[in-house]
Amino acid sequence: MPTSRTGGQLLVDALQTHGADIAFGVPGESYLAVLDALHDSSIRFIINRQEGGAAFMADAYGKLTGRPGICFVTRGPGATNASIGVHTAHQDSTPMILFIGQVGNDFVEREAFQEIDYRRMFGTMTKWVAQIDRADRVPEYVARAFQVATSGRPGPVVLALPEDMLSASADVPDARPYKPVQAAPAPSQIAELRAMLAGAQRPVVILGGTVWTREACDDIRRFAEANALPVACAFRFQDLLDNRHPHYIGDVGIGINPKLAARIKAADLVIAIGPRLGEMTTGGYTLLEAPNPRQGLIHIHAGADELGRVYQANLMINSGMPQIAAALADMAPVDAGAWRHTVAEARADLQAWQTEPPVFKGKQVKLNLWQVVQALKAELPADTIITNGAGNFATWAHRFWPYGGLRTQLAPTSGAMGYGAPAAVAAGIIEKHAGRQRSIVNFAGDGDFLMNGQELATAVQFQSGVLFIVFNNGTYGTIRMHQERDFPTRVSGTSLHNPDFAALAKAYGAHGEAVDTTESFVPALRRARAHIVSTGMPALIELRYDADLITPNASLETIRNTALNAKA
Repeated sequence: MPTSRTGGQLLVDALQTHGADIAFGVPGESYLAVLDALHDSSIRFIINRQEGGAAFMADAYGKLTGRPGICFVTRGPGATNASIGVHTAHQDSTPMILFIGQVGNDFVEREAFQEIDYRRMFGTMTKWVAQIDRADRVPEYVARAFQVATSGRPGPVVLALPEDMLSASADVPDARPYKPVQAAPAPSQIAELRAMLAGAQRPVVILGGTVWTREACDDIRRFAEANALPVACAFRFQDLLDNRHPHYIGDVGIGINPKLAARIKAADLVIAIGPRLGEMTTGGYTLLEAPNPRQGLIHIHAGADELGRVYQANLMINSGMPQIAAALADMAPVDAGAWRHTVAEARADLQAWQTEPPVFKGKQVKLNLWQVVQALKAELPADTIITNGAGNFATWAHRFWPYGGLRTQLAPTSGAMGYGAPAAVAAGIIEKHAGRQRSIVNFAGDGDFLMNGQELATAVQFQSGVLFIVFNNGTYGTIRMHQERDFPTRVSGTSLHNPDFAALAKAYGAHGEAVDTTESFVPALRRARAHIVSTGMPALIELRYDADLITPNASLETIRNTALNAKA
């Protein structure tokens, strides 16, 4: 029989009912009743150093587990700090629930201390935002939050928690555990897809999006193998097919292999399974023309409102990924004779793209970043989780690291700087909580790392054995690159004076080293990994290199001179 419980206790009990095991957040007096209820719960509350880091960790949890990442923040400044994670979860289609402490109902609409109307603030970047004004409705609201966050196209939900509601009591039963709902393809749609594939000459598959499971990835692999299909992965969803698989032909995003871009443009059928066909995955809407692509287009997505949003596909299928993958794996294969040879050709293009890039060929540089990645490939297991935020440094992971399969990549399609460090810390906590010991590496730029680098303290406190690799070139590299292209020699607002990152790591209680030569990297890497294994604590390697080495394909000098010549 139900017993009277406070709103705070009802909330924590609801979270446990729905399977929450970890929550991230920064404490605030606005939700003390929740903190008190967490004290005796089975939920592990991870104390963060800033709400943006907490929200990024919740997003990483959603990406890594497929279940909603839970985040608690206080009102006003706490909520605004956390909004970056909400926006990322929205653009990345990540299940997440953000709980925000709120002023009491007796103070509402007075612009009380730190008061914000969260319905208006988060209305355009969430699937649902609401405020729980009565304790007796807590089970209902939380059940709906889990249902909305995970059904169809996943995404973030925000619930505001008035302080007086959390302290009030109610005698109500708990809800039942949530069950996500996903659409499935109709047999007639699979038949139409098969007919379109059978009539193609140059098909290409692009995988992306969320709602994937290991079984779904296996089913898609079998579909690709049975039909001899070349498979690319959308921007920052490279872990949907093991990159070592012979059918994997590269990533479709920023800095795409020109030969892969040409292959997609020349295709007569593009089968997009899961991705939003947004700016990054379509090369600024150039790989596919809007609204009517030259190629035949089959678009499959978990969210019905994403279908036809930009492109009028020849066939649109609203389906969850496990549902469509199972149907495609069971589909009778077609005759692939017309395109079977394209798999090996596209794979060869990828392998050529991953050789030592032009910026290093025939040049003597102190620290060769391509060789750094080759060393990481040789030293780390295939199932290593790689995280990154945003910046040119991420190219070294996206282009040259072979992602080992589902949930080995945590990166923001929203382009949010500061994501990778907290995401790596969260991954370490999640893996440890689950009794696993996968290696976790964060690729971070110097500007990127300092946006949430304080979460290194969280890594030390909760013994998250992450390896941080900080690319220190003393500049906001991506912006500097565009600056030299558009306003050559007029450097403004992009130079950085950085701390000693190795010393900073040591100050937090982690292992820290700095390297500035290629030869010194492997010994430093082995020392860092030995420290992680022996202590369970994080380590950081700072890579100090010349900002002129701005991308694998071009130096700042080359970009600048090209721009100056064009203006002459």
